[in-house]
Amino acid sequence: MNNKAKQDIIKRSKEITENYFLFLDRHIADVVSGKENSFMEINQIASELFISHKHLTDTVQKETGNHPCHFYDLKIIDEAKRMLSETDKSVSEIAGILTYDPSNFSKFFKRFVGQTPGQFRIENKK
Repeated sequence: MNNKAKQDIIKRSKEITENYFLFLDRHIADVVSGKENSFMEINQIASELFISHKHLTDTVQKETGNHPCHFYDLKIIDEAKRMLSETDKSVSEIAGILTYDPSNFSKFFKRFVGQTPGQFRIENKK
């Protein structure tokens, strides 16, 4: 494989990863605003980006060192943190907006943040 072909592959790999992150930002905003009523699966996102699930997973993992789900979860956590610190919505309301059952949301949040949504809110309320 010549240098130009290698450069094109590297460029495409970065483009796919960037497109994935941009798609996640828009998609999460659409769920939060109520425009979408649930989060898409990774295979659905890949389809929206016109690539296979395996290609998306392999590319993002190669570019970043992490599975696409890792970033999906982190972006959801970032949105949850924002709502907890900037709004007066209850933890249950925020869980619902993010399409989680409140109990599962608290476990999911604690696994990533190390504290419950309620503890996070007390320490980070603006």
